[in-house]
Amino acid sequence: MAVSPAARRCLPRSRRLQRTGDFARLRLTGRRLVKGTLIANWVVTPPGTVSRIGVVTSRKIGSAVVRNRARRLLREVFRLHQHELVNPATLVLVARPSIAGKCFAAVEQDFLVALRQAGLLSPAA
Repeated sequence: MAVSPAARRCLPRSRRLQRTGDFARLRLTGRRLVKGTLIANWVVTPPGTVSRIGVVTSRKIGSAVVRNRARRLLREVFRLHQHELVNPATLVLVARPSIAGKCFAAVEQDFLVALRQAGLLSPAA
């Protein structure tokens, strides 16, 4: 049975980091890159595994409404581009205060540039 393109692009909860220890371990052992509205921390995982994401937003960004919008934007950008990764990776995206008020396209641009610089996306993607 063929899987629809929409089903392949979903982001189930199992693909999200939720434990504090996972975030801390990735911060200690992973690599880090700052780009525009976000900070990307990542660890490349073995082939055959799935990519996972965690999102961090602090109160410095703004009210709960602003923080929730930032989380939704970052998760959506990852969801749309997760299949373009060269190798599976575990990512933690930290929203910077400059994300407040940014449109989806600006956040997506920062995400793509950061992942290309990190070598997680092919230069042509």
